[in-house]
This record gives sequence, C-alpha cells and structure tokens, in this order.
Amino acid sequence: MIRAVFLDRDGVLNATTVRGNVSYPPASAAEVQILPGVSTALGRLKNLGFLLIVVTNQPDIARGTQFASEVDAINRILRDSLPLDSIRVCPHDNADNCSCRKPKPGMIVDAAKEFDVDLAASFMVGDRWSDIIAGAAAGCKTVLIQQAYSDVGKCRPDFLARDLAEAADVIANVGSSERR
Repeated sequence: MIRAVFLDRDGVLNATTVRGNVSYPPASAAEVQILPGVSTALGRLKNLGFLLIVVTNQPDIARGTQFASEVDAINRILRDSLPLDSIRVCPHDNADNCSCRKPKPGMIVDAAKEFDVDLAASFMVGDRWSDIIAGAAAGCKTVLIQQAYSDVGKCRPDFLARDLAEAADVIANVGSSERR
C-alpha cells in the first residue's frame, strides 16, 4: 500500500490573511502566495515516497462569496507549481452536514480508497483543529502547524510544527523509524 501526506491548503501551502484571529484564503488566483519552503518540503516528502494530497474546505463557495471557478484557478496554480498528486475540495458549509467537510474524514477516506493509501502509515498536516480531528478520525498521524487561530485546545495533534518544512522533518523522522 501507498503512504500519503494529506495537506490542508490555506495556511499550509499558501499564505492567508488573518483578521481578528480568523484566517481567510486568497480571494483570487492573483493573490496566491506559496509559503516559503513549501516547494522544498513537498519535494522532500515526494522523494521519501509519499503521495501528496490536498484536502481543503472551501465553504465560501456554499456561502456565495467565492466562485468554484476561482477556487479551481487557485488550485491550478498550486498544482502547476508544486508536486501535488491530487487536490480535493469540500465546497460545503457546516449547515450542509456533508461527510467531506473537515473535521469529518470523508475527503481523506475517499482519496485513500482511490489511491490505495495505508492510512495508518500516512499523515495529515494542517493549521486548524478541524484538520487534526479529520486526520485522526481517518487513522492518520497528525501534524499541526501551530498558528494563533489553530485552536489547539480543540484537538490533540501527534506532533506540532512551525511550518511545512518542520512538518516534513517530523514526517521524515517518524517515517524512517517505522520502516526499520
């Protein structure tokens, strides 16, 4: 079976705008800024044999404040710039009660089935409590990139990191010790 690193998008791969301790995604493709060190970190994970799958909540589509086509354009920039294998999007809001919106593990579980991923040997990296809850519910090890808005009190990540580069260090160390 294949090992994967599931990645949240906003705040993990690309910069967000933080207002009032709330993180907001880029409003357009023109606003996308890949965070420093992300490309190198993903290359390292890829070289370690991990599949790289983005799982992102984009509730602004359901709220009518963002077009699905703009989310697709943002994702296209990330796909064209980074060694990603798949990008999964949940376009729903909380009231929709879907199975794909994190903290539910639907996007992770569905991707694992499609790519034959061993969830117990895989990781979820995110910057919010909902990413960590989803990863744990799917059976992954979890790494929280800790931010002021992460709400770490709502979850129990397996590991903490300052950024994706540090998360890649953690994954490399844990992954290599598991293969021995």
